[in-house]
Amino acid sequence: MITITDRAVKEVKRIVEEQNLPDGTVLRVGVKGGGCSGFSYTLGFDDTVSEVDQITEQDGIRIACDPKSFLYLSGTQVDFEESLMGRGFKFGNPNASNTCGCGESFSV
Repeated sequence: MITITDRAVKEVKRIVEEQNLPDGTVLRVGVKGGGCSGFSYTLGFDDTVSEVDQITEQDGIRIACDPKSFLYLSGTQVDFEESLMGRGFKFGNPNASNTCGCGESFSV
């Protein structure tokens, strides 16, 4: 299961409202090859889901993940941070054996 923190829920809802995204829009979490540690996280909005997607819902936010990405992301928590150093979504992935300094890529 992939979870999101209360701060991330608040930011996702703000973006959905600001961009006037349609009902049924999901937060799609995934991975792709690349980055300095081997895999990079992907995060975006999608208006379609596949029957093979892993779907969870938290505080009214539906989260979708394709099966291949879910192998690497099961148990991951998505957070949103805002500080003097910047703002953005952060991934807490218990499956990552190594992460890069920026936190945007990982290896297993």
